[in-house]
Amino acid sequence: MKITVQAKPKKKKEFVEQVTADYFLVSVKAPPVDGRANEAVIKALAKYLNISPSEIDLVSGHTAKMKTFEIPDRLKDFEILPKQKKLF
Repeated sequence: MKITVQAKPKKKKEFVEQVTADYFLVSVKAPPVDGRANEAVIKALAKYLNISPSEIDLVSGHTAKMKTFEIPDRLKDFEILPKQKKLF
C-alpha cells in the first residue's frame, strides 16, 4: 500500500499527523542533509504505525518534501488516530 507524506525537517517538535487514510504530515528534528531527514521520517512513521522501519520503503521524493512510501498491505485498514501524536 502506498502512502503520501509531507515531510517537515528541522522542526522543534517531532510528530506524525494522519490527515486521511493515505496522507500523513511528519515533522522531524533532523536536517535534510545526507538523507538524515528521510531516515527520521521512516523511524517516526514506523513508531506511529507500530511496525519495523525495515517494512517501510521510500518509493519517490528522496529530495522533496512530498514523499511516497510503500508500507505493508496489512495496514490498509489502519485506524485514523487522534489529530496529532507526539513521538517523544
